[in-house]
Amino acid sequence: MLKLNRDIIFLILKELQNDHKSFYSCLLVNRTWCEMAVPILWRDPAKIFGCCLNIKPFKNIFNVILSHLSEESRDYLKIQGIDVFKEIYQQPLFNYISFWKCLDLCFLDYMVALTDIEENMKYILGKKILKLFINSDSKFFSLSISELQYLNILGTEQCFSEIEYFYSDNNANSNILKGLAKINTSIKKLEFYIMYIDDDDHGIVKLIEVQKSLKEVIFRNSRGTNETYCKLLENSLITYANSVQYLRIDWKPITEFLSNFVNLVSLDLMDHSYDYFKTWNNLEKASFPFLKFLKSERVPPWVLANLIKNTKGHLIKINIFNYQDVDDGRLIKAIYQNCPKLNYLRLQLSNEYVSDFESLLINCQFLFKLDIIGMDNFNWNKLFDILTKFSPINLYKFTFSAFNYGGLKLESLKLFLDNWNERHPVLLEIHSGDITIRDLMKKYKTKGVIKEYVLSSDEWLYIQLDY
Repeated sequence: MLKLNRDIIFLILKELQNDHKSFYSCLLVNRTWCEMAVPILWRDPAKIFGCCLNIKPFKNIFNVILSHLSEESRDYLKIQGIDVFKEIYQQPLFNYISFWKCLDLCFLDYMVALTDIEENMKYILGKKILKLFINSDSKFFSLSISELQYLNILGTEQCFSEIEYFYSDNNANSNILKGLAKINTSIKKLEFYIMYIDDDDHGIVKLIEVQKSLKEVIFRNSRGTNETYCKLLENSLITYANSVQYLRIDWKPITEFLSNFVNLVSLDLMDHSYDYFKTWNNLEKASFPFLKFLKSERVPPWVLANLIKNTKGHLIKINIFNYQDVDDGRLIKAIYQNCPKLNYLRLQLSNEYVSDFESLLINCQFLFKLDIIGMDNFNWNKLFDILTKFSPINLYKFTFSAFNYGGLKLESLKLFLDNWNERHPVLLEIHSGDITIRDLMKKYKTKGVIKEYVLSSDEWLYIQLDY
């Protein structure tokens, strides 16, 4: 192979870093490629393996971590009755831990939890492993913590002073969050998960209040709405109304704080409360002239319709799911009248307003991906007829889901594919209880009408098409 400049190799590796198969092959080219690829690969192992269902990769990574322990540390752990070194044979070729820049303590804690030792021993092992990562030479740009109690910020300030991404839930020790607030002001993306209600837990508020570069905030919530706590979090963000561009909250706004966020590019709203029809007055005055991405769940359609009208035509992605069909027609009308640049849409659709989809397809000529959820007794034939007649030329990626009794029949899908025959081959994802659709998909893929497909009843359920 022609010898390449190291800068060129670095650019190639950077381009391939999310293509794991290709990236791994780069390790085998020669010593130079290997030395340059390893630091990138080990920068954030949790990103690669965090969603893996197989525990073997976790155990392999954990064995690599254990191989960095000194003989003194191993002897200490063995004296404590902790012997987890049966598969550790030699010191590693690289100091892999030194390349680790995204410290995910939840990831480390999970690997410790997989060991076959007693719970009290896992605490001892966890503390010893953490010392490998947090030392005078460490510098992290990302930190994720949860309920670990053995993280000590004191004396390790240099490790966390330049963090740009931070994740925590309110199982984390509030003192740790307050400690971070004293040393870090550089967080750009902050993610906080409310696992339980605690009105006295203000550590996350202290951390938010000292930031200088906050651009993305995600407040997840799995415990309903505690208005006092949520109001506290909302008020903590007011200072960053001009700088925050990406925002998610999992509750109805308690205050009118959103009316200040005029520079939002992305808004994600989710309501976990059971009072679905409770007033959304605190969102009525909000205007987002630069909004490009809108995602919502359990937000009334008429609320979304008003919001969309105030987006000044910049929306390119809309993802909406309400669990029940309560649209009075205003939502779909607001979309096709105010979103000329739209390229992705996910929407529930009922028979009453399926005819309006013709106007949507005519006005939204940049659509390339459509995700339709058919409600009770949905008329798929009518929708498919409209799609084949009025779809813009770039629209060929579809997801069709049958909700409740909105069954998607084989005959309806066959009619759609027959009429689509002269267009760009479709990427198709189907969620339906009719397993006979699988044979139909195979047939039309052979014909070239379908480029690729996924079925909810198919063995490839968990494959994600590249949309």
